Amino acid sequence: MMGFFRKRKANKATASVGRAKDTYVIIGLGNPGEEYAKTRHNMGYRALDFLASNSGIDVRKSKFHSLIGQGRISGKKVVLVKPVTYMNKSGIAVRECAMYFDVPSENVIVIYDDIDLPIGSIRIRKAGGPGTHNGMKSVVQELGTKDFARIRIGVGAASGDEDLVDRVIGKVPKEEQPILDKAASDAAAAAEDIVALGIEKAMSRHNHVGE
Repeated sequence: MMGFFRKRKANKATASVGRAKDTYVIIGLGNPGEEYAKTRHNMGYRALDFLASNSGIDVRKSKFHSLIGQGRISGKKVVLVKPVTYMNKSGIAVRECAMYFDVPSENVIVIYDDIDLPIGSIRIRKAGGPGTHNGMKSVVQELGTKDFARIRIGVGAASGDEDLVDRVIGKVPKEEQPILDKAASDAAAAAEDIVALGIEKAMSRHNHVGE
């Protein structure tokens, strides 16, 4: 399947390449359901909750295989998105939102957990591959490009004989939850700064957080 942005660029006569340059689609990756709510794999959801609260945006409308909410950050229109497809199909929701709101790929921001970063840290990148993250693999495949912003939230690698699946969707120790909450809050602030200041300034401000 040809990805959405790749298809648009190959067929400019019938589809523009992101006309809504003052609109941002911000996606928090996660799995729906109460059993996943406080797991490490739902850090994207958790960050989006902070962002929604900070911005006064209600993320409850069911559309595009997601729960979405619309509002403004620093005068710019934002669409907050929680895919409800489960993680490995997240790209479907991202593609549908990007297509409907007609945003350029650089105005797509994806927030997600990363086992390759120390717990509590965050990193902003302008582009790049999906690594081992199944949700990001789906997003890259569906969009047909790696050229979109992402905010990675460190959850730490599995240790010793710990199973990777248990690491990301298993029970999180109570003492670790405040660290994850702080990281999610930091990621929300990073998303706000990408919209308000641009990604270069946001990277300079936030990429040391949690080190």
